[in-house]
Amino acid sequence: MKTKILIIGLVGLVSANTVFAQKGELNNAKDQYNKYQGIRGQKTFAAMATTAINEAKASIDKAAANEKTAKMPLTYAVKGGIYAALAYRDTTPATQTPLFATADEALKNAQEGMKTVTNADDKAEIKKIIDDATQTMIVIKYNVGVKQFTAGKYDAAYQSFEYFRSARHDDTTELYLPGLTATNSKMYDEGIKNYTKLLSTNYSKNPSVYADLSYIYLNQKDTVNALKIVGQGAAKYPNDGGLAKREIELSLQTGKTKEVAQKIEAAIAADPKNKVLYYYAGLVYYDQGNIAKAEASYRKATEIDPNYFEAFLNLGSTMIRPGLDMYNSANKLPASKQKEYDEQMKKAGDVFEGAKPVLLRAVELRPTSYEALFNLRAYYVVKHDAVNVNATQKRMDAVRK
Repeated sequence: MKTKILIIGLVGLVSANTVFAQKGELNNAKDQYNKYQGIRGQKTFAAMATTAINEAKASIDKAAANEKTAKMPLTYAVKGGIYAALAYRDTTPATQTPLFATADEALKNAQEGMKTVTNADDKAEIKKIIDDATQTMIVIKYNVGVKQFTAGKYDAAYQSFEYFRSARHDDTTELYLPGLTATNSKMYDEGIKNYTKLLSTNYSKNPSVYADLSYIYLNQKDTVNALKIVGQGAAKYPNDGGLAKREIELSLQTGKTKEVAQKIEAAIAADPKNKVLYYYAGLVYYDQGNIAKAEASYRKATEIDPNYFEAFLNLGSTMIRPGLDMYNSANKLPASKQKEYDEQMKKAGDVFEGAKPVLLRAVELRPTSYEALFNLRAYYVVKHDAVNVNATQKRMDAVRK
């Protein structure tokens, strides 16, 4: 009987030693991981950090392979932390990806297993390891996402940014980047969802988010919501010139020139040195038939920027419009009204003469512009300068080839 009891005791001793051995591997893995965490990033201890994380991996693999410790929440947490650290150190996609996947699975199991832990200190220890490892995972996905985005791999970048968005619900960057990559991937519904959530936060760049969101709606041919969202942004951020400009652009693109005139004037009052606003004002006034105001607006834009081609082009077109009307009207007169014909032709010539410097400047700024050459040719036609009419026509033909 004593022998049997002794044998049973020995069996129990061996079993206990096995458990202690595996817990020893777990504890060693945890200790080496903590050691790595304390010295990582320090050049002086680079070799020591590498040794520590490799020893931690060897120990946690043994602990995770043993049925006695494999499903312990602490094992999962430590494994997640170690493999996250290994994935962070490895930037080669082929080898980093499986390390990341192992860490991700382990951390999910740790999170689930922590529900069964009753001891407050044990739970706190596991939670800290999970939180630290999760931050490492987020950084990894951010870095990977940036590389993918830079390489134009927007679908992959979206998935990377979505990972840390789901991990950090309160971080505005994690809403902005998935929205940005979704938009570049033409996943417009996802882009709208992320950007809309972002607008409910205090994100410092929300003015640009309003503008971006309007572009997304416009890409979906939803001009109603495009105008609505940019209008909301302009109202919320009245001092943001970019949003005011965007609202004006959209209004012009959608033919709402009547509604936008006052907004342009208000924008100019807030930013009187903005050449583009004067250019837009010229477009609106011209559309409304107010030639004098259109001309004044375009001219102001050219004064702010003497190299502003679009403003010179439209200024020239605006200045010669009355002259063209006179020229065409005179050519419709009967031969019996020669005097009236001469008078109208002289007036038309005077108008075109006044516009000549502007017409020449537009061609000088952009010699291959068909529209600028067309306006200059009109000047030569009215002035009966056949040589320059033909020469300008040849330049126009060359542009169109």
